[in-house]
Amino acid sequence: MNNLSLYLASVLIWGSTWIVITFQYGKVAPEVSVVYRFWLAALMLLGWCLLRGLKLSFKAHEHVWLALQGVLLFGVNYVCVYIAEQHIASGLTAVIFSLMVFLNMIGARIFFSTPIALKALLGATLGVAGVALICLPGVGKSMGTGHVGFGLGLALSSAVSASCGNLVSQRNQKQGLPIIQGNAISMFYGATLVALYCWISGKPFTFDASFRYLSSLAYLALFGSVLAFGAFLTLIGRIGAGRAGYAMVAIPLVALGLSTFFEGLRWEWSLALGVIFCLAGNVLVLPRTPKMAKAAA
Repeated sequence: MNNLSLYLASVLIWGSTWIVITFQYGKVAPEVSVVYRFWLAALMLLGWCLLRGLKLSFKAHEHVWLALQGVLLFGVNYVCVYIAEQHIASGLTAVIFSLMVFLNMIGARIFFSTPIALKALLGATLGVAGVALICLPGVGKSMGTGHVGFGLGLALSSAVSASCGNLVSQRNQKQGLPIIQGNAISMFYGATLVALYCWISGKPFTFDASFRYLSSLAYLALFGSVLAFGAFLTLIGRIGAGRAGYAMVAIPLVALGLSTFFEGLRWEWSLALGVIFCLAGNVLVLPRTPKMAKAAA
């Protein structure tokens, strides 16, 4: 797959998961749902590795880095997202999470000496502004319940954790760790740590056998975890965490389209302007440069 295909796969799949995650609420604690999701995703990837005869042995220090990736990217990140959406509107969560594009750029600059291009910075600014225009007008109407400050803190913590996880993934790929096997191991580590937290904190490992829960769990594990993360982390290895992270700004556009189709969302001037900003930001951040073309070959 070329870079554009990887980018579109990440955006389209993750854009749909904002709705699907809400199907997980009910009988099962959010933290436990995260455990089920990434244990299932890890089993899928491990099964694929065994079927294809892919190497699954890593050195001790490589396991440490894979565990760190799993804790940040598949553990803390998603626990914060699942709980945050119970306290604040999902649109506001998306706005705050989109700040990861700035965090990725800053982190890539600090740890990998990646220059921050003016076009990329401008594109990221336009994208985040666009997401804010799209989501914020409706947020104020839906913040009357829940612990808003707590939800905001969790959403920001999720963005920080995900950004750090992206940078660790970029480091792991630079060290030659394979993406598929690495994801399988790191997802298992992340889910296991969350499971340990649930056990210590007394979260019951209940299960919901309804079609709604099972189908959403299967979708989140296969598409939202195995396929989307495979595409996104491959993109990070090719073009760096800074540029790849802009997918987090484009994702709310897909969620917006699904909301329009399934929930009858009404379009207003701020919504249309926000979409224009996001599309303009995409054009600036993801140009088809010779360097990217060579990486896609």
